[in-house]
Amino acid sequence: MKILFTCKEFPHAKIIGGPIIIYNRLKYFSRNHLVSLAAFSKEEDKEYIPEVKPFCHDLQLVSLPPRRPTLKTVRDFFFSPVPHYFLRVHGSQQMAATIADMVRKDRYDFVIAEYSVMGQFIHRNPLLPPVRRVMSVHECYYLARRKAFRLNAFGPAKLQEAINLKGLKKYEFEMYWNADKVLTLTPQGKDELLEICPELDISVVPHGVDVENFSFSEFTEKEKIIVFVGNYLHYPNVDAVLYFYQEIWPRVRSRLPDVRFIIVGQAPPPEIQNLSEDEAIIVTGRVDDVRSFLRKGRVFICPVRLGGGFRGKILEAMAIGRPVVSTSLGAQGVPVLQRENIIVADTPDEFAQGVLDVMNDDPLFERIRQKARKMVEEKYAWEKGVQIMEEVLERMLKERPLPNSKEQSK
Repeated sequence: MKILFTCKEFPHAKIIGGPIIIYNRLKYFSRNHLVSLAAFSKEEDKEYIPEVKPFCHDLQLVSLPPRRPTLKTVRDFFFSPVPHYFLRVHGSQQMAATIADMVRKDRYDFVIAEYSVMGQFIHRNPLLPPVRRVMSVHECYYLARRKAFRLNAFGPAKLQEAINLKGLKKYEFEMYWNADKVLTLTPQGKDELLEICPELDISVVPHGVDVENFSFSEFTEKEKIIVFVGNYLHYPNVDAVLYFYQEIWPRVRSRLPDVRFIIVGQAPPPEIQNLSEDEAIIVTGRVDDVRSFLRKGRVFICPVRLGGGFRGKILEAMAIGRPVVSTSLGAQGVPVLQRENIIVADTPDEFAQGVLDVMNDDPLFERIRQKARKMVEEKYAWEKGVQIMEEVLERMLKERPLPNSKEQSK
């Protein structure tokens, strides 16, 4: 098969967050298929090109477009068919042309929009030759923004979410409906989309983890450390840290005074950086390897309240052998066995108690980490997810590509 992946960020082995999925899909698909990549990138991404290029028949990087002029932003907000939420960072005619040129040159069997925001470049793109178009939905933006709108109290944040929601549902689900296939990371994600549009053709292709790279390790640290890992350009991770610090951390600290909290990941905003004023909290910023930080922790937390999709960070912590305490949303997609392979808690009191239990109960700590590692090995090694996706695409090869817009077929 010949597959063109497209991504909103340049995916490489050191990246934290969702793009690690695309990196591993490139890596494993390239063993048996011709794969290429078109991705947005920043100047600092150039150092990682050598580790990705060997997987790619063709690699095209497009600079993120400059900040759009206010007048154009306002005009597009009211009149563009593409919603503001898609255009605000990723509105790019260059990317649309790049993808079309790549398809025209190498006649791919599939072009895969990794993340819904990339769907705008393969949906109704008049430059794009006939090709099977796949929407890989890491999270449904409409559902994520609606959730954030409902969570926020009246004020600037709620107003911003109202702006983000304008036109989003109509455009996003029109993209999905017009695609040859929609992929989700979890069965829950599939059900959420079908509840809104039952006609969608959806397959579930799960997240994964490199079980050899994230090897199971003994816990030798004497300090009581809590760890969270996130890409803070993705706001649900910012909200998760602030929610934990404001609502849960005081409950834990009052009963475990010597506990420490390490916040790992790129681009922490000022409100997270300022947490390091607490001498028990470390904010690392970007790191080249999260494994050493995961190993330091006695417990990994995922107090996520916003967004959707699957949190690969949970699999990485489980693979290394660190018990996870998570909200239900954070654990979405994981076969949860409460207090056997994870602790799920949705109130501050329950979450704090879960953290304290893992900190203080050695048999519980050992049981959770052993069973979580076994589950990850059996269900989430990268090869398994790639095999599922490969089978989905091979079945699609038997059908001709749909027109760029289904209305054209009437």
